[in-house]
Amino acid sequence: MSYIADADDKKVKGLYMLVEDEISKKGKFNLSATDLKMLEKEKQMHVRGKSKSYSWPEAKEIIRGKKKL
Repeated sequence: MSYIADADDKKVKGLYMLVEDEISKKGKFNLSATDLKMLEKEKQMHVRGKSKSYSWPEAKEIIRGKKKL
């Protein structure tokens, strides 16, 4: 199963840091309307095959800098 629709390295790292920070602060996080709109756009690109996708293990390797795009 693929989880990342558009895996530009900087975007993935930024999103991961944002989510990780929110989880550690509150134990949960809420996405803004803008965030939800961006995620829906990315999802639609993925569904149409217009963006590259990665499995969760691949995404973690990219986020941790162990794998290059």
